[in-house]
Amino acid sequence: MHLGQDSGDSADNGGKRRTRRRGAGGETQPGAGGAQGAPETQASGLPETGRGREPEAADNTVRVEKPEQARDAGQDREPAQAADNTVRVSRPAPAAEPPPSGPPPKNRPQFAKPLTTASLIGWTLLSAILPGAAHLRAGRRRTGYILLGVFGALLVAALVGGLVLYGSGNTGVATRDGALLAGVIVALLGALGWFLLVLSSYISLKPNRLTGKGQIVSGVVVGVLCVSVMAPFALTASTVLTAKETVNAIFPSVKDDTAVAPIKHEDPWGGRKQVNFLLIGGDGAGNREGVRTDSMNVASVNVETGNTVMFSLPRNLQHVHFRPGTPLAKHFPNGFMRELPNGGLLNEVWQYGEDHPEIVPGKDDQRGPRALMNAIGQTLNLQIDYYALVNMFGFAHLVDAIGGLKIRVDNDVKWGGLYGTAGTIKAGYQTLSGEEALWYGRSRVGSDDFSRMARQRCVIGAFAQQATPSVVLTNFVKVANVAKRMAKTNIPRELLEHVTDLALKVKDARITSLQFVPPEFYTGSPDWQKIRTATAKALRQSAQPSRRALAAGVTASPGATASPGASGASPTPDPTPTRTATARPSQTPTQNGKAAQSLSELCGF
Repeated sequence: MHLGQDSGDSADNGGKRRTRRRGAGGETQPGAGGAQGAPETQASGLPETGRGREPEAADNTVRVEKPEQARDAGQDREPAQAADNTVRVSRPAPAAEPPPSGPPPKNRPQFAKPLTTASLIGWTLLSAILPGAAHLRAGRRRTGYILLGVFGALLVAALVGGLVLYGSGNTGVATRDGALLAGVIVALLGALGWFLLVLSSYISLKPNRLTGKGQIVSGVVVGVLCVSVMAPFALTASTVLTAKETVNAIFPSVKDDTAVAPIKHEDPWGGRKQVNFLLIGGDGAGNREGVRTDSMNVASVNVETGNTVMFSLPRNLQHVHFRPGTPLAKHFPNGFMRELPNGGLLNEVWQYGEDHPEIVPGKDDQRGPRALMNAIGQTLNLQIDYYALVNMFGFAHLVDAIGGLKIRVDNDVKWGGLYGTAGTIKAGYQTLSGEEALWYGRSRVGSDDFSRMARQRCVIGAFAQQATPSVVLTNFVKVANVAKRMAKTNIPRELLEHVTDLALKVKDARITSLQFVPPEFYTGSPDWQKIRTATAKALRQSAQPSRRALAAGVTASPGATASPGASGASPTPDPTPTRTATARPSQTPTQNGKAAQSLSELCGF
């Protein structure tokens, strides 16, 4: 072999170069003995490691083994070259990559960009509204889809529950004690669940990748968010708990009043088509003993339609009679305190019952309302089923709690003292505060008791129309705190859900009103038969469709002139009603045809 000859050539091939196959493919490559082999080897993409080859050297060189013949021929070469049967080929070192700032998440999408502080806070906020959004952004798809599914199921369940309760007329179920307690528990669980949801969403977005400042800022914001999402649930739980305590404080249980029959939920009204509620405005001021019932109205409600007739009885109606066979009827056979020519007013019956347990049996605070229900029921020839007393001074706070009352004031009303020195309620449409609404219904300056009754009726009607469920719920805590101090009733707690459903019917139904005041009805020596006849007529008209009631001309008694229906037009009374000495009980000194009038038209609602 000549010096410089390629060690890969065979001795018998005349010095020609011998080709060999690469270990990784079928391409041929010239020998690597000279300097010319280096670039060819580098460009060939020779694998760094392979069968029978040494691993890549640490100095970025590739070792290529020589064939066996080359090893044999290499005996004539220098010892250093003979000992080494590989050719070192230099390769440029790969460019160094910057080390990652942290370990990459296992399931992180390859297309996702690193989150900034603002975007991390934004995704966490979005997850509070749309649960699962942050988990989807973080690549935790299964958890995100599960959270979205649970949230959607809760929304559908709430929608269906609302439609079932409200649409089917079963809203009163929500007033049950068990339902209120369940509402408190659900609200508390919701608060805890949303707190954990926000916290889990924040953690899933890996806030530890942010800078130190970013971690502090995002942590503070998310902490405030955790408290914020819990606040609505906590407020709901507090409101529901307040409602539970309020209704239990106002409405007694059936077992507390033996005079009230047990409630059957399948037939709460006992087969009756008409239910009568006595609504009382009590004047229990601190400078007076006992309670004087200055405002007395009977709301007779049709349980099927909700149509309601309100009968207003004057406080100075004298010598009322009681139900035959009762102890009060036996004690006053000729009427309440008939022996007193100017006494025996209707507003004294309540306190008389409370002060004379020997005549009116029952517990304290039950004798007074029982005696008054007895007298008014006999007067109207109706069975008074339940009563509700509202302290008139507490009523002012109740009006303030709902934001005031909008009322049409026909004439200026002065109030305060005997001469109205405290102020004047101007004529026109006004929004009255609680104090103004109270004095609007109580003031006698420049008017009489009967004008005051008309104003009281309008105040009650305005409150019934304007105290909508949304208004009450918005100011519920204020309303509940006032109601506990000012209200008293014998409506059983077990009947409250049915009363609630009936009240919702009344709001959408027709309400008419009839006052037993002069000149149509005298209060000093009332014609009881006339009052009962007018009551029956008003109830018949209320049961008729509105157009028929408008055109109805029902004659209350033989010889009486026909009167319009309950549309709001009132009949023309005799110009100067006079009392005749020969009048018999069946005859009346005034026109016996007074019809109930629309409360909306009377009060300008």
